[in-house]
Amino acid sequence: MKFVLAPDSFKESMTALQVANSMEKGLRRVFPDCEIVKVPMADGGEGTVQSLVDATAGKIISVEVMGPLHTSVQAEFGLLGDGETAVIEMASASGIIHTSHKNRNPLITTTYGTGELIKHALDLGVRKIIIGLGGSATNDGGQGMASALGVKFKNAKGEQVELGGGYLDNIADIDVSGLDPRVAGTEFIVACDVTNPLIGPNGASSVFGPQKGATPEKVKILDRNLGIYAEKIESCLGITTASVAGAGAAGGLGAGLLAFTSAKLQQGIDIVIQFTGLAEKIIGADVVFTGEGGIDYQTKFGKTPYGVANITQKVSPHTPVIALAGAIGEGVENLYGENFTAIFGILRQAGPLGEALKEGEKNVAFTTENIARLLTVGINMPKSIDKHDI
Repeated sequence: MKFVLAPDSFKESMTALQVANSMEKGLRRVFPDCEIVKVPMADGGEGTVQSLVDATAGKIISVEVMGPLHTSVQAEFGLLGDGETAVIEMASASGIIHTSHKNRNPLITTTYGTGELIKHALDLGVRKIIIGLGGSATNDGGQGMASALGVKFKNAKGEQVELGGGYLDNIADIDVSGLDPRVAGTEFIVACDVTNPLIGPNGASSVFGPQKGATPEKVKILDRNLGIYAEKIESCLGITTASVAGAGAAGGLGAGLLAFTSAKLQQGIDIVIQFTGLAEKIIGADVVFTGEGGIDYQTKFGKTPYGVANITQKVSPHTPVIALAGAIGEGVENLYGENFTAIFGILRQAGPLGEALKEGEKNVAFTTENIARLLTVGINMPKSIDKHDI
């Protein structure tokens, strides 16, 4: 038998590769000689770098960059196994993880460190850069990122405008003559799972600003400033960003990438499926396993298990898709009409969250073993019964 194991990470418990390894342990207790193909997955958010590095035999590179609050932080990006593709999670350099509730202030936070990560990747000679936009602490429209790459944002006196969303209204001119020339020759693929525009009631400031520390008054300032920023981008560069779907992602970093690079915005899970070659690996599989820490009605909105189920249906429509989860939430029954064959929780009993997180690998292996034992029933049934109908 051939099994394809394509889980996401279980947050705070296991990486996607650890989940896949645990699934393999459970399967081999029942099918010791089976063929197993492990494809660690992610949906463009946290864990994307690690999953793509694991899936392509790449490596993690750690560098010191400017954090969102203008102090140095240690950040990471991935160089994939082809040696020509880098993958960056903007949160590693410019994420809310680098702030506390007390010092969150999107008027001053900056994406400069994300630009530094891009520059470090360019120094390695990459031709493609994948950027995940989740988890930002910023609302600067990508001004910091572009500044790190050589773009100059000048005020009416010709002076450099300060970094941060609170200063975007001071921009009188945008000079791209100093933009790193390597940017033009690099393909930028952006994992963007929101459709919010840059400004307005559904824009970056109004929807995401409060969780980054913006009061109602600051939200108004930030939204106004991003509007001015968008106008300057259009007048100076001839590029429209204000109403583009996804431009508001990561505090407007989506808009900055559209303005200053060749960026294409895509669903995160679609990017990971492409770069892991998942579709080709599923062909000929008897069963596909997927999963993540929590599965509920939101799973169908671009989460990893949903993407895995859909691509399986596309390339191998009779192959069962079985999902594992640490927690199963409301509305999960609706997923059975979305190409899922079965969904299993991995917890053996109720208990403290910390204990459940520590026992994650054992619980995944145990649950997968039980599923494998059930699969043997289908295998041993008379040929007149289709095992896929179990």
